[in-house]
Amino acid sequence: MPATVKICGLSTADTLDAAIGGGASHVGFVFFAPSPRNLALEQAMALAARVPDRVARVGVFVDPDDTLIDAAVAAGRLDALQLHKTAPGRVAAIGARTRLETWAAVAIKTARDLDQVRGFAGAADRILYDAKTPEGATLPGGMGVRFDWALLDGFRHPLPWALSGGLDAGNVAEAIRRTGATLVDVSSGVERAPGTKDPAKIAAFLKAVHG
Repeated sequence: MPATVKICGLSTADTLDAAIGGGASHVGFVFFAPSPRNLALEQAMALAARVPDRVARVGVFVDPDDTLIDAAVAAGRLDALQLHKTAPGRVAAIGARTRLETWAAVAIKTARDLDQVRGFAGAADRILYDAKTPEGATLPGGMGVRFDWALLDGFRHPLPWALSGGLDAGNVAEAIRRTGATLVDVSSGVERAPGTKDPAKIAAFLKAVHG
């Protein structure tokens, strides 16, 4: 069974339509002001209205407060919340309060980074394995960095999981084969410039996954 795909950081109607038309299972809307992919609530509302029910809308946050979550959930009609740099207890509290699916993003560079994954068992619904960004980076992801997929060899995943970090049309098939990922997540790998998605690259990525 082919993996499913989340196209993250969408901000225009044409790129959203390319993701949906190409068979993405999830679309990601970023709510983090420093990101070039950040959406205003009005943008999120307009984009969310274009998403059919068969495609899940995922809001992407970095240790958000309840006010931002509530506004984004309403505007983006969100089905799931992807939480970066958010402690397990906070992830659990957000999930309990919103009653939405929660994804805990865990930044990976070394085997030791996997130790924190077990802390999310019982707190999150899914783990998103992402690549750790360079020291001093202002963004927690979306920088085209990948981690060594061999780190996941033999790892006992405590939760359903997705693979992210440096994926593109050229390497995603190998990533899926190497890790067994059933859900992959791409952002910068389908962009022509930071924050600017490319419909042709989105189509190529989806084709690389689905064949």
